[in-house]
Amino acid sequence: MTTTASAPAWDAAALDRLRDTLDLLTADGTVPGGVIACGDLDGQPSYLASGIVASECGTARPGPHTRYDVASLSKVVGTWPLVGTALTDRLALDAPVGDLLPTVPEGAPGGQVTVRQILAHTSGLRADTRLDQYRNTGIDLAELICGEELISEPGARHRYINRGFILLGLLLAAATGRRLDELAADLWHGLGMTATTYGPLARAADVAPTEQRFPGAPRLWGMPHDDNAALLGGVAGHAGVFSTPADLAAYAAALLRAHRDGTPLGHWLADSMAPQAEIEPGLHRGLAWILADGGRIAYHHGFTGTSLYLAPHTGRYLVLCTNAVYHHQDNRTRLTPLRTLALKTITDAP
Repeated sequence: MTTTASAPAWDAAALDRLRDTLDLLTADGTVPGGVIACGDLDGQPSYLASGIVASECGTARPGPHTRYDVASLSKVVGTWPLVGTALTDRLALDAPVGDLLPTVPEGAPGGQVTVRQILAHTSGLRADTRLDQYRNTGIDLAELICGEELISEPGARHRYINRGFILLGLLLAAATGRRLDELAADLWHGLGMTATTYGPLARAADVAPTEQRFPGAPRLWGMPHDDNAALLGGVAGHAGVFSTPADLAAYAAALLRAHRDGTPLGHWLADSMAPQAEIEPGLHRGLAWILADGGRIAYHHGFTGTSLYLAPHTGRYLVLCTNAVYHHQDNRTRLTPLRTLALKTITDAP
């Protein structure tokens, strides 16, 4: 593993393009506002901000300490590092989950799926999450998930599936005897991420609201936008985490330093950047992360309008935090120009 010791300053014109694009998305109503953090493994991050947190938050402006529902970034901020650290000596990546979760009956279709396949989104588990269908059954959730028929042979093809990461959250709890949120809190505390937590959170001006699902209904504010995470009390392996641009920047820098220094977490990042499956030409899936630029860039998105990009070979990172689903969840697709530019910016940076 090699990472530059000290990255040169970010290109000012590239940062201006990021800021201008964020400003345009704020002006056209795609997002109420947002924050971009860019930095390297040793320096302090720079922040680009635009707009407001939300109309419910009065005059509050988004900044480094605004708390966002990061949605599926929970996979790479919570579950993924815990699988690679808390369970290092307790499981093999190629172990079937049925051998690791005592509540999964022998012969359950999902029991044959491995931890590696879940992380690589090649598990073949049922694609729609729909935990609401399991309410009031009285049956263990892992048993229910693994009892469903598979949609493809494990390892055969890539398809993004939340259910696998929900299983990983259950597996972490079963293997350690501790709740997922407790394990994550210890991890985040050790990395200096003092504002990162699973929800729900109290409504406050520094908490970015998300969507109003129906006219007249209360807006989601401090509650996970993901229905299935909400059904699990806000704590799940696939979603439910709230964080800030500053904390995500601290996390990214810690991962990059770990990669440079060859720590266990750094080795886990390096292992996770080995391609496991092709998503489309030029993009692969590693263990949890999307891989670009020939496997040199690792990144992930969150449904609500968040993204995290890592470039271990240059020691750089980019963080994007918005509440793009505020006006409507379909608005998240209008973030594509900004996300594409963010990927290009970190790919092109020396």
